[in-house]
Amino acid sequence: TDQKRGALFSKLLSAIAVAARGEPNPDFNPRLRTAILKAKASNVPQENIERAIRRAADKSEVLEEITMEAYGPGGVAILIDAITDNRNRTVAETKKILSELGGKWGEPGSVRFVFEEKLGEEERRSAKFTQPLSEADKKKLDSLISAVLNHPDTQKVTTNAAP
Repeated sequence: TDQKRGALFSKLLSAIAVAARGEPNPDFNPRLRTAILKAKASNVPQENIERAIRRAADKSEVLEEITMEAYGPGGVAILIDAITDNRNRTVAETKKILSELGGKWGEPGSVRFVFEEKLGEEERRSAKFTQPLSEADKKKLDSLISAVLNHPDTQKVTTNAAP
């Protein structure tokens, strides 16, 4: 349980560090405010949150947000959001997970058109249209999403699979 909690804390603190890059004051940065609220809801200590915000001001550690595009079982569109200090490693490891579990790498722009983004207090994506799946494909997709989310750099996975 400590290992799972540590991985969750790491993901939440990376999101805080990236959000704090532009404006470290949560009163003026809604994205940072949302990331802090999520961290507090998961019982991340305040000291760790403050350290992540200070880390954003330190230019020696460069965290980068990337969005990767892929196709899953049954032709489902998948967007994978990650925060990483090494883009090449994260992309290579994600491609490996996809190939092992029935997914295919998508070129930039090949999947993004399926989703519309809503900006606000919390950035959200929703599918413009959904893709129906068979039960077998749903199980494959669930295992694929689970494996991608277990990667330490992955923050969020969005699909257009029908509920």
